[in-house]
Amino acid sequence: MIATASFVGLIAVGMPIAFALAALAMIYIFTSGNTVLLQSYGQQMFGGLENYGLLALPLFILLGEFMNAGGIGRRLMGLALALLRPLRGGLAYVNLVANMMMASILGSTVAQITIMSRLAVPEMERNGYPRDVSMAITAAGGLLAPIIPPSMLFIIFGVIAQIPIGDLFIAGIVPGFLIFFAFIAVIAWLGHRHRFPMTPPMPMKARLAAVKDALPAALIPIIIVGSILGGIATPTESAAVASLAAIAIGMFVYRELDAKDILPAFANAAKGAASVLFLIAAAQVFSWVITFENLPAMVAESMQAMTSSPTIFLLLLCALLLVVGMITDPIPAIILIVPVFLPVATNVYGIDPFHFGIIVCLNLTLGLLTPPVGTGLFVASLMGNVRAERLSVLLLPFFAAVLVVLALLVFFPVLSIGLKELL
Repeated sequence: MIATASFVGLIAVGMPIAFALAALAMIYIFTSGNTVLLQSYGQQMFGGLENYGLLALPLFILLGEFMNAGGIGRRLMGLALALLRPLRGGLAYVNLVANMMMASILGSTVAQITIMSRLAVPEMERNGYPRDVSMAITAAGGLLAPIIPPSMLFIIFGVIAQIPIGDLFIAGIVPGFLIFFAFIAVIAWLGHRHRFPMTPPMPMKARLAAVKDALPAALIPIIIVGSILGGIATPTESAAVASLAAIAIGMFVYRELDAKDILPAFANAAKGAASVLFLIAAAQVFSWVITFENLPAMVAESMQAMTSSPTIFLLLLCALLLVVGMITDPIPAIILIVPVFLPVATNVYGIDPFHFGIIVCLNLTLGLLTPPVGTGLFVASLMGNVRAERLSVLLLPFFAAVLVVLALLVFFPVLSIGLKELL
């Protein structure tokens, strides 16, 4: 009780969650009198980082840096523009398709919203789309990043749950496409409601030139997804190869990446990865504490008293995760929740850990665009100069679409684990 109150108090005064988790373990050791555990404190923290799969995390961040600096994202946007521009509301579909392409490279909602707000929104405004609607579509497209592989959330979940990250990536493909097509339906409805304009088609010569220009950029998602699906490479290896390919394409094909850009890209990737890795190390100590306290067993007893149905358990968990996602970012939420609920889901209710992972990540992803924390929401508001309250209203149809997909996944687990079992 003292440790819990201390943790809440530390978070309330603004202490970073990683420090609060590490402090929680220390408080527990002293208040419980088990000071002998201090000998294992450092070992537990470093033990949280002794996982080969974590190497993929900085490599995918590095890939995003090279892709941004090398003009690869802009070429993918040009490809989507060439293919979908003539449709009514074509630029809205272009925005979503480009977001999907970027999701298969970046794996980060905030990075994706930042890049796409620069690439897509100005073009949509020039063609008569309302700025707030354009930013809402861009922000919603960012929800694809944590679900379509490679996903940072999947990497972190896989490390904590100790399951193969490559298989988790495969399990995310069908749910990712379901969300994509659900968003297509929402955009069609928005286009009818807001009377999206018809954009003049590109001349065939310009269209072919855009496709040709984007072919090298399209190699990046093919390398990542293809190598993992084909069993040629692990996610870590595919991220390393894709990073090298991004350097080569940016420097020698598009000639936008200079040698002087490489060191800053490594520095930015190191900074981004360090904060996440420290959080994971602190989470290992937290998991150690709750295991020592037998918390998963107590939660299991409570849940069994409420229901014996795996479906009802998942629905209750979804309701909890939607609330948790509103008050904390997905990464710390995963770190806090998975050690407690995963043993209950797998051992008590017989739920596949990959199915559980997809549902957890998709639930928490919604929190990126919901107040009061909503990191993605506030990044979109800042980048687009649109009030967060207005964006929240415009995002409601997209939230409804995600909830429909989430319900399908809960009632039909084959949608998340079927492809993995086939391959």
